[in-house]
Amino acid sequence: MPKLQTITPCLWFDGQAEGAVTFYTGIFKNSKITSVSRYTEAGKEIHGRTPGSVMVMMFEIEGQTFTALNGGPMFKFTEAISFQINCDTQDEIDYYWEKLRAGGPEQAQQCGWLKDKFGLSWQVVPSMMANFFKDGGEGAQRAMSAMMKMKKLNIAELQRAAAEGED
Repeated sequence: MPKLQTITPCLWFDGQAEGAVTFYTGIFKNSKITSVSRYTEAGKEIHGRTPGSVMVMMFEIEGQTFTALNGGPMFKFTEAISFQINCDTQDEIDYYWEKLRAGGPEQAQQCGWLKDKFGLSWQVVPSMMANFFKDGGEGAQRAMSAMMKMKKLNIAELQRAAAEGED
């Protein structure tokens, strides 16, 4: 068994771990399921799960290991935690935006944020985002104003806003 990374995000689901892992590994090209553990008869009086049903799935996306746990209905995802996807092109932004929103809430969130159908929050952003704001000057102000009006981020519009007025 390969050595686990020091910190691994654990995503808590209410019976949807297998569907979520299949969804995520189907979207991200460099991803894989690395292990599946199942509930047993032992502890059933506490966990209440059907023996043989999925308990934990380990999976990787772009080299990052995640755990998906079917823990029950006690906890839900909030926007306090999100996963940021840094995209080099508008095509990448469009791809992840559409794939992750599939089956999720109709209403997208501001500034490149969205929730998927499992309630997990994602930020789909240009990898050059910091460049738009690093100097704090007028270009950064314009880029920020443009971004605040967007749901899905548009690289060309952000670049245009940041560059307006330059010679």
